[in-house]
Amino acid sequence: MPKAYLLLSFCLIFAACSDADSTAPAPGSEKPAAAAPQAPDAEQIAVAPPEPPEPLEQDLGIPVLSAAWTGDLDGMTQRRVIRVLTVYGFPRYFLDGATERGLVYELFKLFEEFINKKLDKDHPKVHVVLIPVARDELISGLVDGRGDIAAAGLTITPEREEVIDFTDPVTRELSEVLVTGPSAPPIDSIEGLSGQELHVRLSSSYRASLDDLNRRLRERGMPEVVLRDASEFLEDEDLLEMVNSGMLPWAVVDDYKADALLDVFDGLEVRSDLVLRKGGRVGQAVRKNSPQLLAILNEFLKTHKQGTLIGNVLINRYVRDFDWSTNALVGEDYERFESVISIFENYGQQYGLDYLLVAAQGYQESQLDQSRRSRAGAVGIMQLLPSTARDPNVGIQDISQAENNIHAGIRYLDFIRGRYYDDPAIDHFNKTLFALASYNAGPARIRAVRAKAAERGYDPDIWFDNVELVALQEVGTEPVNYVANILKYYTAYYLIVSRHDERAEERERVAPDG
Repeated sequence: MPKAYLLLSFCLIFAACSDADSTAPAPGSEKPAAAAPQAPDAEQIAVAPPEPPEPLEQDLGIPVLSAAWTGDLDGMTQRRVIRVLTVYGFPRYFLDGATERGLVYELFKLFEEFINKKLDKDHPKVHVVLIPVARDELISGLVDGRGDIAAAGLTITPEREEVIDFTDPVTRELSEVLVTGPSAPPIDSIEGLSGQELHVRLSSSYRASLDDLNRRLRERGMPEVVLRDASEFLEDEDLLEMVNSGMLPWAVVDDYKADALLDVFDGLEVRSDLVLRKGGRVGQAVRKNSPQLLAILNEFLKTHKQGTLIGNVLINRYVRDFDWSTNALVGEDYERFESVISIFENYGQQYGLDYLLVAAQGYQESQLDQSRRSRAGAVGIMQLLPSTARDPNVGIQDISQAENNIHAGIRYLDFIRGRYYDDPAIDHFNKTLFALASYNAGPARIRAVRAKAAERGYDPDIWFDNVELVALQEVGTEPVNYVANILKYYTAYYLIVSRHDERAEERERVAPDG
């Protein structure tokens, strides 16, 4: 496990991702837990007298954070650390220069203050640290003792309660609803999705609800909803952003997530009349047999959960001012896409790069505007310096024309990928992600970040949820935002091209012979 990087989990204090982004162990797959003792009052938590501690800075090495440990709050206070497992995603955590900021970062600093006030004044300070993990490691990490709390928007379900315990709900009852945007056709019932296309993460609980809707549609002899797999790297807020801007017509999310963004995304309509599932509740998770920790968390949540003064202050501070991306599929932006996409396709194929991905990079760099010039002298669609284009590794002299500019940008990206990431341990997708980050921040910086990621227990061969987290600490938000936005634009381009190809195939299929 990495050191203590205080990462936040976005969505009304605790909810970051849809609940099924983290899969619970199958009921019965874990060793049955003994019956939990009665939870004590939080004011009367028994704390073992601490042994003389080493400074926490030394404790934050491998033993206290990476070694598996299971126990309750009394043991945590003696160890002087409470580990919170969460997942990375904007705007959960960001750096302001060298200063860490963010919604859940501040929330858990408040929890740290709260718990230390409960201890004897002479007790050494207990530190609350957040440890980012992959989404599918949240529950298993909690059960295995790699963390003490899981805070990532987990919905309370009977299956999960077989293996973990939940706090009191931190949200009201939730509904999975359809959220529409400016590009959505009219729809007056949930069955109106019949025959329509909808993007959804395969791992999410929304997918199960949509599968159930398709079962009902089949029974009625109606066409099913055409379900497209959304990238697992796209959060619910990313999908809502795409709906708001018209990249996607609609999405299915928990209603409270959409409600929280209505003041940010003015193009969303939360269709509370079009519900796929009702009655869900979100809570924080702890291991079985942790009644002391559960009690103090519940006490804290009474004044810090959704709808409380402190909770609303944090939400207003971070959600409303987030810098969301623009729509790549409307107006002049899309006209530019159509005018240059054949160039991207030609050179993408030549250099073995997905042409829609490099087109998305071009949109991130310049909105595909060849007239764009930066203060540093970068030119055109791919925002290259003429000196970089003239370098023998690229070798293109005139990048004032769109075709040469795109060719030079793709050749430079391919050069970075081959020179710095030609490692069989890195899969093709991650080689491209590292090359994109390097295009933005410089190959030397990203290579150094990979080395530090390995030192801190992350996988240096994977960008998302691993190297990107260290990049936040060592480089800042720019390369992380850069790669994330490219993925969103790529999804939008893939959507429009797929629709075009399917319609062309359908026209060819129904066209009369001859």
